[in-house]
Amino acid sequence: MINLPQHRQRALQEKKANKKFFSKLKARPPRDLDEQFHELHEEVFREVDCLECANCCKTTSPIFRDVDITRLALHLRQRPADLVEQHLHLDGDGDYVLNTAPCPFLGPDNYCSVYPARPKACREYPHTDRKNMLQILPLTLRNTIVCPAVAEIVRRLRDV
Repeated sequence: MINLPQHRQRALQEKKANKKFFSKLKARPPRDLDEQFHELHEEVFREVDCLECANCCKTTSPIFRDVDITRLALHLRQRPADLVEQHLHLDGDGDYVLNTAPCPFLGPDNYCSVYPARPKACREYPHTDRKNMLQILPLTLRNTIVCPAVAEIVRRLRDV
């Protein structure tokens, strides 16, 4: 079982080292950085069960694009405007995000009740298997605090 307070404390302690490591990567990126991330992503997610954690769903909100709102509203059999009124608000960047945390669609068993219709941001989280990882290193650094798997991926990458 994942101890989330312990994870957060360790991730915060490692944040400075991770930031320094990412600065070095930015200055001299290895050609195979994406491949390194992707291999470690596969390796770590063979060991980590997201359903034991769901910290991303408990503490953060994905961005909801119009297509996400339409898909989710259709899944819930409601009008997109009603979904927005009930569950979403515009954040400081002008993006729709959830009104509350944890996610209202997260069940007590850590299963997503709208999984087939979840937003693209949820589908892609934690973004460690994307192309052009160099471009999203700041996001990856933030995700080390939220996601134990991302923290472990970065830890292993640092140790290579």
